[in-house]
Amino acid sequence: MNKIPDVYLVGAGPGDPELLTVKAQRILRRADVTVYDRLVSPAILELLPTGAKRIYVGKAAGRHHMTQDEINGLLVNLARKGHQVVRLKGGDPFIFGRGSEEAKYLHQHGFSFEIIPGITSAAGCSAYAGIPLTHRGLSSGVRIVTGHCQANQPLDLNWASLADPDTTLVIYMGLGHLSEISQKLMAAGLPETTPAAIIENGTQPKQRCCITTLVDITQQAHELDFRPPSLIVIGRVVTLAGELGCLQSDVSNLSLTQGAERLCASASP
Repeated sequence: MNKIPDVYLVGAGPGDPELLTVKAQRILRRADVTVYDRLVSPAILELLPTGAKRIYVGKAAGRHHMTQDEINGLLVNLARKGHQVVRLKGGDPFIFGRGSEEAKYLHQHGFSFEIIPGITSAAGCSAYAGIPLTHRGLSSGVRIVTGHCQANQPLDLNWASLADPDTTLVIYMGLGHLSEISQKLMAAGLPETTPAAIIENGTQPKQRCCITTLVDITQQAHELDFRPPSLIVIGRVVTLAGELGCLQSDVSNLSLTQGAERLCASASP
C-alpha cells in the first residue's frame, strides 16, 4: 500500500516480542499514539517510541476499561486529529480480536486503515508447548472456537461437530467454562481419555503447560491454579508435547498428569 492509512490495526502476536512481524515492528516505531489491549505484553510495549502516547483499553471478563463502542469512537477521534494511530492487539486482529468491527467503524466514518496480521495464539502458544496443530496419523484439521459467551448465556457451539477425534480443537478464552466444555464434548461422543492441554502465558517467560485428559482437565486447571490468558488444546496431537516440548528451550514449563504421562509415552511419532 502506498498511501499512509489513518489507523493501523496491528497484531502483536501471542506475547514474545520476537514473534512480531518485521512490518509490525516498523509500524510501531513510527506511531505517535498507540491504543493497546490487555494481552499485549510489556516487552512489546517497550518497542514503542519514547514519548509516544499510550492509551490502555484492555478488557477482561466482567471488567472493561473501555467498552467496544468507546474504543471505536476513540480511534475515530484520534484519526480526526491527524495522529499516526496504531491499534495494537494481542494475537491477530481478525481472530477473536474484534478488529473487523473496528475496521468497519473506521470505514463508515471516512477513515482509512491497514491490517497488519499477527501470529495467533493457536499457532504460537501450541508451538512453544511442543504441540503441532496437525500431524500425520493424529490430526487432519484444526478448529478454532471461542469459549467466551455473553453473561449468563450458555456456549452456543456445535458440540457434535467439534467432538471429532480426527481434528484438533483449540479454544480461546475457555478457562471459565472449562467444565461445561469438557462435559459437552464428552456427551457429544469425544472419549474422556482424549489428550488435552492448558497453556498459560504462552510464548512468554512465565509460560506454563499442563498435559492431561478431557475428563481431568477441569480438575487440573483448578488444582494448578491456571489463570487467563490460557489456551485450551484438545486432540491426539497433544500427546506429542511430552516429546517435542522437551526438545525445546526452557520457555516451555511442561507439567504432565499421571494419565497424560502414559498417553505421551505411547504416542506415535
